[in-house]
Amino acid sequence: MPLEGHFQRVNTPLRRLTKRERNVVIGAVAVTFIALLALVLATAGDTRPPPAPGCISVSVAGRTGAELVHGCGLEARELCAQVAGLDDPQDLAIAAGCSDQNIRPLAAPAAAGSSSSR
Repeated sequence: MPLEGHFQRVNTPLRRLTKRERNVVIGAVAVTFIALLALVLATAGDTRPPPAPGCISVSVAGRTGAELVHGCGLEARELCAQVAGLDDPQDLAIAAGCSDQNIRPLAAPAAAGSSSSR
């Protein structure tokens, strides 16, 4: 059998918040919301600019996390020549970066024995 007034007694708060306490709670919630919104907007998007023409910039798996492989001009062409034809995932990522930037690898170096020796 239910007790008379039991529901009201159990669900009635001990005291009501004062107007000042209510304003403090509303202000804290507003400041928290604004801070979270600012944090999301500050970290949204890609802040790393694309590589310059003739340059490659690729993130590959390293020993302790991502490793940035970067090269421009002759260095980029040499790097592309080193990874050409290799099937390691890191080499494939670098080769994809080379093809994205339309960088052709250097020609294969001449054999050491074919140079003129004196």
